[in-house]
Amino acid sequence: MAHDVVIRGARWFDGTGGPSAVRDLGIKDGRVAAVSAEPLDGDGARVIEAAGKWVMPGFIDIHTHYDAEVLFGPGLGESLRHGVTTVVFGSCSLSTVHVGPLDAADLFSRVEAVPREHVMRSLEERGGWTDAAGYLAALEELPLGPNVTAFLGHSDLRAAVMGLGRATDKAVQPTAEELRKMELLLVDALKAGMLGLSEMRNPWDKLDGERYRSRTLPSTFANRKERRRLHRIVRSAGRVLQSIPNLVYPYELVPALVESIGRGRKKPLKTSFLTAADVKANPAAMHLMGPLARLVNRLGADFRWQHLPVPFQVHADGIDLVVFEEFGSGAAALHLKDEVERNALLKDEDYRRRFRRDYENRWTPRVWHRDLYDAHIVACPDASVVGRTFGQVGDERGLHPVDAFLDLVVEHGPEVRWHTTISNHRPAALNKLSSLPEVQMGFSDAGAHLRNMAFYNFGLRLLRRAHHEGFMTIERAVHRLTGELGAWYGIDAGFLREGDRADLVIVDPAGLDASLDEVHEAPADAYDGLVRMVNRNDAAVAAVLVAGTELYGDGAFGPDFGVRRTGRFLRAGETVGTVDPRTLPGPAATLG
Repeated sequence: MAHDVVIRGARWFDGTGGPSAVRDLGIKDGRVAAVSAEPLDGDGARVIEAAGKWVMPGFIDIHTHYDAEVLFGPGLGESLRHGVTTVVFGSCSLSTVHVGPLDAADLFSRVEAVPREHVMRSLEERGGWTDAAGYLAALEELPLGPNVTAFLGHSDLRAAVMGLGRATDKAVQPTAEELRKMELLLVDALKAGMLGLSEMRNPWDKLDGERYRSRTLPSTFANRKERRRLHRIVRSAGRVLQSIPNLVYPYELVPALVESIGRGRKKPLKTSFLTAADVKANPAAMHLMGPLARLVNRLGADFRWQHLPVPFQVHADGIDLVVFEEFGSGAAALHLKDEVERNALLKDEDYRRRFRRDYENRWTPRVWHRDLYDAHIVACPDASVVGRTFGQVGDERGLHPVDAFLDLVVEHGPEVRWHTTISNHRPAALNKLSSLPEVQMGFSDAGAHLRNMAFYNFGLRLLRRAHHEGFMTIERAVHRLTGELGAWYGIDAGFLREGDRADLVIVDPAGLDASLDEVHEAPADAYDGLVRMVNRNDAAVAAVLVAGTELYGDGAFGPDFGVRRTGRFLRAGETVGTVDPRTLPGPAATLG
């Protein structure tokens, strides 16, 4: 057989977790046509010499917020260049299937720290669909790089049916007609092939804009009756519920866990919750994650925690960081968009006393450890503070750490750049969490928090830990990043066997080094050159192929990237090895 691409001499991982082996791979018409222990004929083919390298299915990123970015930057290069060939968006109750541009901007921009005007513009210029099927079709008119798939967001659904104002009014619940309409729209989304429903239970995420600023997301206002009616549809279809617990009242997790259980003829509700982490603010919590999930799964549930298998380091410009939404004084500052008004608040002594009380209160629910001795300044017009923590600056100036922090923010605003690590800071604990069968690798938040974090290379970092520390086999690490996720979410992704679509990454293990921990900055074309945090690991990624087309290799994007569509919308339950002919080179190809 004549092949389009031949990959020679790589150590091949098929995504099942089974033994790896040195093989040649032949790719034809977007699929893996041959996996051979004997050399394959490369005549007429694009030959990739891969001796000493690993070839494996492309990674699946189960938690991103590319909903707006995909419309103006459909190549999604920051994920693709790190081996991700399938991305999931519509997370955390947020999607752009039904709401209009203004509502979408208010829903996304403060919560996910993406520019509000760009969210609005992306839907004004590239939107226009009226239902889930139209949304999927519109995505496939774009020159997608990786494959995409998505949840329908509950906040999107609720705001579209009720109006954003009524959907975020605690005195209002949907009428019987509105609830029925939500059910029908969810049914339509699942029929179109969407993964399921994402929701939000935690009240720390707030709306942007002027109309309903600082109200919590619409999904947080749903009562149990509304949730159960929507969950019943997801359960019946065998699809997935993605959710986040109420961190203010953690005991509310219990009924959510119980709801995942199937009884009698009722199916389990496949449930993926955020997040399994070794949180500095609550180091004991990680020990409950596995046992809780195991217990409900033994009782008939199908429950998983999402888990980011890297230290969760965040950066901030001044006070603009979502962790300040956790407590009243922080949320009060973020409520004010005007810099003059905000600075007046930050200078007010009554406000500062309130902030110090919040900072010192160790008994309130939290994700951020609230330790300004563990918050490192990396840039500031006042060079004397760079390299120090806010706590150290306070000691040097005879100030409380909070006053040192607020003084610098008032004086320099977002030019004070700092970072801290919130969770997953202990290597042994991280290895333990990453090994739990009840967790799923993901939660990169790719496409969100552009100035705050960069976890696009989380898959490479897990492979490095497995390779150098040996806490799990490379085969299992690959499986956890690929086939395990594809099978659980019911999408045609994550495997690299004969007949599978040729979505793959070639990894050079020699490049799995300390460079993976570095963060860099680069302009984001989809956001008019806004400088975002990124990863750069070209030595680790030798090549990335989607549907048999090489889109990235040797540190550069290929000629088809961003020009010709190679990815497609992966509909739940599709036949294995499905290739859209329009993603292949030639006259049938779709140009974006």
